[in-house]
Amino acid sequence: MSAPLPDPLAQSFVAFAVDSGVLRFGEFKTKAGRLSPYFFNAGLFDDGAKLGRLAGFYAERLIASDLAFDMIFGPAYKGITLAAAVAMELARRGHNVPFAYNRKEAKDHGEGGTLVGAPVQGRVLIIDDVISAGTSVRESIQMIRAAGATPCGVSIALDRQEKAASGGVDSPLSAVQQVREQHGLPVIAIAGLADLLAYLDGASELAAHRPAVLAYRERYGV
Repeated sequence: MSAPLPDPLAQSFVAFAVDSGVLRFGEFKTKAGRLSPYFFNAGLFDDGAKLGRLAGFYAERLIASDLAFDMIFGPAYKGITLAAAVAMELARRGHNVPFAYNRKEAKDHGEGGTLVGAPVQGRVLIIDDVISAGTSVRESIQMIRAAGATPCGVSIALDRQEKAASGGVDSPLSAVQQVREQHGLPVIAIAGLADLLAYLDGASELAAHRPAVLAYRERYGV
């Protein structure tokens, strides 16, 4: 049985992340205290051209997923920019939806509260860069439900496809799998660790990093 062909959209995204300096290889300590052979920092999609292209990847993946949603929610802080950019790109492609986000500190003047933007209602898609511990998603779900709306899914850039950890103990599930299992929400990622490995297969200048990434997946992967 032949191996599945690499996903063209995911491969383009990984190449874009590498070219943008967002995806780097070496030795990096994760929030869980693991030494990871790669690091993904979406904060480095830091100019208009990069952000616009990133939004294009999100939009393309979302449209292809056929997930039905009425609006977008971006959790503070990285999700704010992502929600705005993806909403603009979806509108450019003929899918105009409202968006909202939260502020970390409640405001007691002006419009007040912690939610900013369009009224949070209907089926709400949460947009973020990655899911690490799942805290941002849990908080977003609570805010969306408190507003009387329904969280319907999560869209992220990269699924690390590795075991979640709590208190130094590894879970059998990844953070993404926990969101799916605990909250019953689909998680739509532009690319995952498997796509990163497929990219390293064909990237001769980065091929030396593949054994370390593969060993990391064998130890912590799901």
